[in-house]
Amino acid sequence: MSELITDELVIACARRWIGTPYQHQASKRGVGTDCLGLIRGVYRELYRREPETPPPYSPDWAEVPAPSGIRAETMADAARRHLVPLEIAEACAGDVLLFRLTSSSVAKHCAIQVGEGQMIHACSGRAVAEVHMGNWWPRHLAFAFRFPSEAP
Repeated sequence: MSELITDELVIACARRWIGTPYQHQASKRGVGTDCLGLIRGVYRELYRREPETPPPYSPDWAEVPAPSGIRAETMADAARRHLVPLEIAEACAGDVLLFRLTSSSVAKHCAIQVGEGQMIHACSGRAVAEVHMGNWWPRHLAFAFRFPSEAP
């Protein structure tokens, strides 16, 4: 029988990543990760499998206009394949948050909420940290997801 996935378990897994250096496209606790790698790593710890391996992506992947002019919500679409979508107002501790860094961009940053106004994330040039969200991050929140309570 598999372990029930709780918000406490998600947060405990995420906190084990604190201090992991930032490394673009990486997902190895204690060695290097980016924001997506953090979510993938927590998912691996919870379910004992990789959700999916993303294709190579550049640091500015969301700023590059698509040839069609339509900007796909690539990160949100991938999250929908593995996580449970939520209304933003429903997000609570243990949930995955996706942010738009500008009002006209697609969501390209993610974090795990650890409490009211707190999140764990990986940011370029910094190690994974638990931080206060302040006023800026909540204004840029675009999507929220929950880890499934049982292994998919």
